[in-house]
Amino acid sequence: MSFSDIVQKRRTFAIISHPDAGKTTLTEKLLWYGGAIREAGMVRAKRGRKAATSDWMEIERQRGISVTSSVMSFPHDGHHMNLVDTPGHEDFCEDTFRALAAVDSAVVLIDGAKGVEPQTLRLMEVCRMRRTPVITFINKCDRDIRDPLELFDEIEQSLGLPCVPLTLPCGSGVSFRGVYSLADQAFHSFAERKQDDEDRTERGIHRFGLDSAELDRLGGEREAGKLRELAEFVTGAMPGLDRDAYLQGRQTPVFFGSALHLFGVKHLLDALVGIAPAPSRRASDKREVMADEDAFTGFVFKIQANMDPKHRDRMAFVRVCSGKFVRGEKVTHVTSGREIRMAAPTTFVAQDRSLVDEAFSGDIVGIHDPGVFRIGDTLTGGEKLLFEGIPEFSPEHFARVVSKNPLRSKQLSQGLEQLTQEGAAQVFTPFSGPHQLLGVVGRLQFDVIQFRLSGEYGAECMFEPVPVWSSRWVVGDEEKVRLFKDQNIFDCATDRHGGLVYLPSHEFKVRLMQEKWPDLKFESARR
Repeated sequence: MSFSDIVQKRRTFAIISHPDAGKTTLTEKLLWYGGAIREAGMVRAKRGRKAATSDWMEIERQRGISVTSSVMSFPHDGHHMNLVDTPGHEDFCEDTFRALAAVDSAVVLIDGAKGVEPQTLRLMEVCRMRRTPVITFINKCDRDIRDPLELFDEIEQSLGLPCVPLTLPCGSGVSFRGVYSLADQAFHSFAERKQDDEDRTERGIHRFGLDSAELDRLGGEREAGKLRELAEFVTGAMPGLDRDAYLQGRQTPVFFGSALHLFGVKHLLDALVGIAPAPSRRASDKREVMADEDAFTGFVFKIQANMDPKHRDRMAFVRVCSGKFVRGEKVTHVTSGREIRMAAPTTFVAQDRSLVDEAFSGDIVGIHDPGVFRIGDTLTGGEKLLFEGIPEFSPEHFARVVSKNPLRSKQLSQGLEQLTQEGAAQVFTPFSGPHQLLGVVGRLQFDVIQFRLSGEYGAECMFEPVPVWSSRWVVGDEEKVRLFKDQNIFDCATDRHGGLVYLPSHEFKVRLMQEKWPDLKFESARR
């Protein structure tokens, strides 16, 4: 198989949703379908049952939420699938933003009863910004869901994407009988579909037209009648699938199913193989890098500390953008100019890892981080180019970090440094006062950081709220920046990169400073 053919067999995608829409459950079922795991877990596992593979942190298992992106690979229908399971909770949205920078497409998961929820809207803004193609999966059809036409209208109005239904539900809740695939004119019976750990073939498929009496027999006359009316409207009034429009982010194919019962999941997988994009091109500061180029390029989109707590390791997740990644070869860390040997490249199913000898465009590999990598760093085979950076946004909540045990201050500093390098929080060092400030997007991140500092570093601490409204990076002439710092020393700090940050107590202070210092920029994101 040629290199170009290998790249065309790659699919790198993320799953995004509002919390509790079933995202982690869907991830588990995709892994099960691909044969990557033998038993799909539950997000909140009862005693004796397997917990979700993608929720590998202890705090994720305890609280039943995803707080960090997980990277997983599995095969399907001759293709290599790279799946990034992202946090759904809004307090961890920055991790999701970074993950979306590393994928070629996304699956947006919607709870059929609740419809489009706030966090889904926020994540879709990022997809639109990056023009990421989106497939929609309407979940939980085994429960009562809203009218499909109402859901289509809400998706189109809220997400700005015309819907192209490729499967339609026959009933919902206790009267859910299955889905009808418009593409192959087949009824997939919910009653006949059972999960079998050894047999992943589809059961309960009946091929017939919508006017067949078989539909009444399998779906029930009442529900079959509603399905026919729905199908008539969909085929007559809604657009058909236009792959170019989908790839450009101008329409979304829609599927129905139940991730919990592994129903409709194969339709989704087949669509990812059939219409989702393979790796193609990435913009850099010099040129567009094509996926089928021979030379290796990639970028770091995630850093994770302590995936193996016994070894206190740090793993950098690299999206391969072009060429072939070969174990043992040297690559150039463009920012520092250093050559780094890739001695042990790793692929993942959550925290379970295995060494790989090679990886191709679209793949995501983990490499040991000796402390030189930052999120957004570019790696190449020697060419000096930089991929578009992944910005750090201004935090929304701030607290003073106070150690409960002064004898563990070294461990606290080390833990804060490593955890903030993952991008989940930002540390600011004020010019006045002995304590560092921690800034996060969502308050729940304070709990996660406190939990991890205690469990992974043995450093007990507490967070004291501080009267800081937001942060602004001060950019401009070096002498004027220094003068600004000297005149506002009590409201200024440095970030972990040494940049000057203004920490106002109120929004009006930012406007006041912009008027007083017109030659300086007060930026809400650091690129």
